[in-house]
Amino acid sequence: MYTIGVDVGGTYTDLVATDKTGRTVFAKSPSTPADQSIGVMAGLEELARRLGVTRTAMLAATDRLVHGTTVATNALLERKGARVALLTTEGHRDVVEMREGLKPDRYDLRTPPPEPLVPRERRFGVRERLKADGSAAVALDATALGDVIAEVKRSGANSVAVCFLHAYLNPAHELAAAEQLAKELPDVSVSRSSDVLPQIKEYERVSTTIVNAYVAPTVRRYLTNLERSLAEAGFAGSLFVVLSHGGMAPVEEASRLAAGTVLSGPAGGISGSRRCADLLGIPDLVPFDMGGTSTDISLIADGQASLSADGMLAGQRIALRSLDIASIAAGGGSIASVDGGRTLRVGPESAGSVPGPACYGNGGTAATITDANVVLGYLDAAAFMGGARPLDRAASEAAVDRIAAALELSRIEAAAGIYKMINLKMADGIRLMTLRRGVDPRKFALLSFGGAAGMHAAEVARELEIKRIIVPTVASVLSAWGMLTSDLRYEVSRTHYGTGRISADEVRALFAGLEAQAAGRLRDWFKGDIAIERSAEMRYGEQVFEIDVPLGELDLGAADLVAQIEERFHRRHEELYTYASRGQEVVFVNARVAAVGKVARGSSDAGKASSAAPCAPRGKRQAWFGAWREVPVYALDDLKPGQALAGPAIIEAETTTVLVDSGDRVAVNPLGWLDITLR
Repeated sequence: MYTIGVDVGGTYTDLVATDKTGRTVFAKSPSTPADQSIGVMAGLEELARRLGVTRTAMLAATDRLVHGTTVATNALLERKGARVALLTTEGHRDVVEMREGLKPDRYDLRTPPPEPLVPRERRFGVRERLKADGSAAVALDATALGDVIAEVKRSGANSVAVCFLHAYLNPAHELAAAEQLAKELPDVSVSRSSDVLPQIKEYERVSTTIVNAYVAPTVRRYLTNLERSLAEAGFAGSLFVVLSHGGMAPVEEASRLAAGTVLSGPAGGISGSRRCADLLGIPDLVPFDMGGTSTDISLIADGQASLSADGMLAGQRIALRSLDIASIAAGGGSIASVDGGRTLRVGPESAGSVPGPACYGNGGTAATITDANVVLGYLDAAAFMGGARPLDRAASEAAVDRIAAALELSRIEAAAGIYKMINLKMADGIRLMTLRRGVDPRKFALLSFGGAAGMHAAEVARELEIKRIIVPTVASVLSAWGMLTSDLRYEVSRTHYGTGRISADEVRALFAGLEAQAAGRLRDWFKGDIAIERSAEMRYGEQVFEIDVPLGELDLGAADLVAQIEERFHRRHEELYTYASRGQEVVFVNARVAAVGKVARGSSDAGKASSAAPCAPRGKRQAWFGAWREVPVYALDDLKPGQALAGPAIIEAETTTVLVDSGDRVAVNPLGWLDITLR
């Protein structure tokens, strides 16, 4: 039986299959943005070819397919989601524009606020009102609700977000409204805030529910079509989707909580990074994932990735918990340009997969990072994708020449400038992820993955004074590989309403209810052992924002339960902000529980015979290392554990290339992965 991971990126769709013996086979296929399922099915055809079987036979022998998708992400970024209407408490329809009264940069007076996903004419107030304790102050007005639903119908909305005040404590009014909407508008998708994000803070709840309503029809349609295509191709196993928190869920759940899929693809990379940390025994890693359109950066500290509820995408607040990932517009397809002041710029625009870099020969003419790497000799134009997709070197040179002419530089100076610019941009992204969190990147190793990362990792690490780089053999498809190590996960939260200090009995009641809810829901999908993870969102009495406090291995029966929780909050606050105010009141805001179904990890991809023999290059070629040099070129598949080599060198695999500069040393570890020590 196979398990298959599929990660749809902006340029390529990555696929990985493993079998019971631990054998790992991977493939890449061009992404098809208009309908991602076309690229997925084509990729499965290529994966089956590499396994030596038909696609039908492969899918028939596959028990689990785990999928990371950018459908929700693209819908938000491109503003191509549903036509949404908002039903909210009368007098509260403008909260999406008032937001929290803050700009991302409060001193920038010129930046306009982001455009709401729901224009004012499709935001409707309903006569109803709950008090802060969840009791009804004004009953839901059935006549007013009927009038509003008629207006929704006239507006042409095909998705509705229902978010009433204090519904997180009492969903009765939202349930009644959703029931009436389903009766009168059966073809309209409905998202309730009490279902999507049942916790305190009105703006976060409204915004997240609107995002869910905006992307849900698109996500549901895509996953339904993919399920149908897979079934027609012979797949009878289980299809799971990776969510932003790193766990996976069945299609039904991913369609319901569509806003939870906006970081679906990058989340697979974090799962893979955690697996790498386990296999390597290196608890502190900076995952550096450079693909065709973007670079995703995160942090593995003490073997764990942090979760955050502070998500933003395309100017929209998404308060669902997600892995802490910074995405920057820097990838192999990032376009280089020269502005009116003759300043070189790289990105944020990308050539994507269509038309792609100039060297792809698909009609693209703009110079991209990939074109610069071809000109610099880092990419072998004839051997790209194992020779299956040779690159047009002349087209790269022509594209870079246009940049060179605008800057009055030589071709090689322009290409080197593009290369340097993107490296600095990515190094700045890592600084934001580490230094602003009080983490010294020099104490971490850089985990290089994604198809383009190997050509840039050494210079990015050097800029940050990081001394060690790890490049797995599955580097170009690590996100898809990581999805095979993702656990099933279902998260629930509940706001504690009360005045004064929370009591131990209230804590126990909150967590008992949440654990029963989470475990019961996960049991519908998973029959194995279930682990429970607890956490709480807390703050000091006069603070505005909460911090997430892990409560693992907490004895709920302890007599000093509340004191233990508060002490964990003080310690966590000190870790984040360097101080704790133990004399201040501590407010318990939200209890949170995750039910986790652990999946079998399988064996690692170790198995190459160890060798102390010298590495033999398969050839040499001219490449730019500050000057033109003839450097040895090694095949990654030929390197054996125990072997070592020194730079300058180029190490090539079918889907990735790794640069090693003068003075850098490479050791091949027992997994066959590259362990690079910088000079």
